Formats: sequence, structure tokens, C-alpha cells
Amino acid sequence: MQRRFLTTVVLIALTHAAFFIAYQRPDWDVAWSDQGGYQQLGAAMARSGEFTRFPESPIFIPEVIRTPGYPAFVAVVYRLFGEHTLPVALAQAIVFALICLIVYAIAGRIAGERAARVAAIMAALFPPLPYYGALVLTEVWTTFVLMAAMLVCIRAVQDGRTRDFVIAGALFSCTTLVRPAFILLPFGLAAAMPLLVSAQRNRRRIGQWAAFAAVAALVMVPWFTYNYVYVGRFTLSPAGGIGRGLWEGSWQGRWPGRLHDELTQTAAQGISSDELDARVRTIASNAGRAPAAMLTYVHEWRDIRRIWDEPTDPMERARARVIADQEYFRAAMAHIRADVAGWVMRRVTYGTFILWASDIPIRYTDINATPTIVIRLIWLLQVVVLAAAVTGILILVKRRHYSEAALLTLPLLYVTGVHVPLLCETRQSLPVKPLILVLAAIAISSRNTAATLVQSR
Repeated sequence: MQRRFLTTVVLIALTHAAFFIAYQRPDWDVAWSDQGGYQQLGAAMARSGEFTRFPESPIFIPEVIRTPGYPAFVAVVYRLFGEHTLPVALAQAIVFALICLIVYAIAGRIAGERAARVAAIMAALFPPLPYYGALVLTEVWTTFVLMAAMLVCIRAVQDGRTRDFVIAGALFSCTTLVRPAFILLPFGLAAAMPLLVSAQRNRRRIGQWAAFAAVAALVMVPWFTYNYVYVGRFTLSPAGGIGRGLWEGSWQGRWPGRLHDELTQTAAQGISSDELDARVRTIASNAGRAPAAMLTYVHEWRDIRRIWDEPTDPMERARARVIADQEYFRAAMAHIRADVAGWVMRRVTYGTFILWASDIPIRYTDINATPTIVIRLIWLLQVVVLAAAVTGILILVKRRHYSEAALLTLPLLYVTGVHVPLLCETRQSLPVKPLILVLAAIAISSRNTAATLVQSR
């Protein structure tokens, strides 16, 4: 019965992924510019085995934006099946199916077979994962590595084997090598779990969490060494710092999303500054808004981007990326200091909503043509799932599963704390969304959900 059910889950996931591969295919070459960097790095690694976009250069040109975890995955696919988007999308369809199986295992360990089945079905039907899986982007691979780390970590906490703590620490840092934003998560877990849960506070368990953190740090040593040798800095990603995210976050929420996107697209056009100003004033007039802030935005967008666009030499361009990120940071801090209260309010309200409840699994080139009511209904469904997840946390606490409740909740808090001050995109939270589904499944499958809600009030 279990094997039959899991086979059904895999088939649902693969069918779902196949639909999005066909659906997203028209956008493969006309949208999602982030794909270009991963495709270039993956192709270069497949041919040369070196982590650089320019393997043919007589001097080594280090990569200063991206970490190697996902390009290595793309390189393997390219090496085996050719340098095309379709093989990557098909490989990620399989990864998506594996994520559903991991979700089943996580929920089963925490809340039993019934919750596991609900969670697995929810994961297989969760559109954002196959949506991004049909693109050459990090989301699905990051989710897979992180969920594998979470499964081993839960097993470590429940079974108490040091070996599992060590493996989990390594897997969490492997996640960081795919998505740098997760760099502090293993160390946060190692500190928070003993502080929050008494069962994790004995001498043996503290030693195991220390081993977990130590291994996580050791796994990162080669990558920090790479950056020190080639860029001269002990850093996770020299130009992948918080400067640009902080700058974009300082503007996010000032205008509706479609208006903000129109300003960005206008700034990206190859027109003179005078014509740019005229177009922005027209946009402001049509929207019934003052043009001053819009003019500042489009000129900053152009001026800072020009820092790395102008150099043609690959090494100079790499160095320019670092300088540009520093300039983004300087400009962002100036905006924040000018309106601290407004920035905090936008980040806590608009930013949090965008991060957790704004997935729109509609082809990028069709989003702006989608009726607003459709988008609102998609958002409402996500809010309902989030509410169910909160109920799931309450149920775990009521059952005194404190360690499991903490392990499922802390990554969600971590992602919120890291991303809300910066530019928020809903895909930034996607790697931990399966934990939301597990918690929601616990609530849905629990016979005492209503009683738990009443007691919590």
C-alpha cells in the first residue's frame, strides 16, 4: 500500500512537472535573465571543470556573483545530455519528485502516516516547485538539498546519533553553496535548539550540535579559500553581498508592482537621460503620482548598473561587480536614513507578504495580462495554507513535540529575518515552503485541529 501510494505521488509530480515544462517553454529564451548566468557557468564547468565563465581566458577569471552548487548540477546535466534547457528541466522534474518523497518522510517522522500522505500529495500538487523547475534556476535544487538536510536533522534529533548531526551539518552547508542566503542557518539552529528546547540542552546533545556546526563550517572552507585566493577577501560571494538587495528593498513597496516594473523596464532602455526623464514624468502623470522619487530611482538604477556594464575586460568587469555592490549599499543606506519609519513599515507589511504569499505560477510574459481577481485568489489560497501551517505548529506544541516544532519553525523565521530587510521575492522562501506544507498537512490530518484552535485563543 505504501509503495503504491508513493508511486502515485511520483507520477503526479512528474505529470505536474511535464505540464510546466510545456507551459514555460515559450519563456526559456525571452524572460528570466537569471538563467543566462547559470547556463554560462554550467556550460563552462561542463567543458573545463573550472568554476569560471571564461575558461578560455589566459588568466583565471573568478566568479564573483554566484556560488558553485547549482552550476555544478547544471554542468553534470550538460555533460551527460547536451547544453540545452530541456535536459535541465527534465532532471529537475525528477528532483521535484524526490522532494515530494522527502516531504513524505519528514511528515511521517513527525506526525505519522496520515499526515505524511497529505503532505506528499500537497507537495506534488504545489505549483511553484515545477514552475521554477522548468527553468534553469536554483529554486528546485536548493529546495531538494535543504529538505534532505532537514530530514537528516530531524532524524538526528529523534534518534540521537552523532553521525546524523554530522551529515546534516554538511548538507546545510551544501545548501549554502547553492543559495548563499542560508549561510547562517546551521549555526542558528545549533545555537537556538539548545536554548529553546530543554531536551536539546544536555551535555551530549550540546556536543552533537557543536559537531553539527563545526562540520557546517568546515564544508565552507574550500569556497572561502577560493574567494580569498582569487579575490583577496574571505567572503561568501564578493559581489553577491547585500548591497543590491538592500537598495532594491529600499524602493520596493513605494509603488504598485506593475508600476515599479514599468519604471525598471523604462530605465533599461537605451534612451537619453532627457528622454528617460520625459517618459518617467509621463508614467508618473498617468499614475497620478509625484515624479521626483521615480526620477531618482531610474537614474540610480542606470548609474550603478553602468559601473559593471561599461568594462569589457572580464577581470575588470568582475572587479566592477564588487564596486557596484558597495555603491548599491551606500545608496540604500541613504534612502533608509531619509525615511526609517516608512522603510520599516514597508518591509514588515509589504515585504513579508511578498515573501510568503505572493507566488503567481503564471508564465512571466503573461503575468501583467492576468486579471487582478485571479492573482488575488491565488494569493488568498496561499494565505489559507499559511494559516493551516500556523495551526500545525500549535498542534505540535500541544502534543509536546517541542524539538520537531522548533526545527520546522526556525528555518521559516530565519528566511523571514534574512530576506525581509532586503528585496523580497516569493521564490526566496520557496526552499522552505515544503516545511509550510508539512505543517499544514499536520493541521489538516489532525482530528483535534478545531480544539487546538479554540484552546490557542
